[in-house]
Parts: sequence; C-alpha cells; structure tokens
Amino acid sequence: MAFNLNVERKESINKCVRFPIPLMNKIETVLKDYDISFSQFVLQACEYALEELETDESKKLKN
Repeated sequence: MAFNLNVERKESINKCVRFPIPLMNKIETVLKDYDISFSQFVLQACEYALEELETDESKKLKN
C-alpha cells in the first residue's frame, strides 16, 4: 500500500514527542513539497504504520 498524504482535519489532543535531528531534517525536507503541517504528516504516518501492522498481523494469523 502506498503512503498518500491528505489534508483532512480531525478533533485532536496534544502529545509531546522527541525526534532525532536527522529524522526531523528528512521530514522537513519532504514537507516543503506539500501543503501539509508537521502534525498532519505525523498523524498520517502513524495511521499508515498501524494499518500495515494490522495487515501484517492478519497475514501471520492466516499462516
């Protein structure tokens, strides 16, 4: 499944997360090409990771 960015906004809460500087630099470089906030990117990346994890877990159960 490809990772696609969207601009939909949802109700949310604040959380504090620390990022390694090299990772933050890579993310900021990518975000320059999109009209999307850092928070939106992180949310979508987390949702994508969870979907992939669920897919991987369901594959394990089928084997």
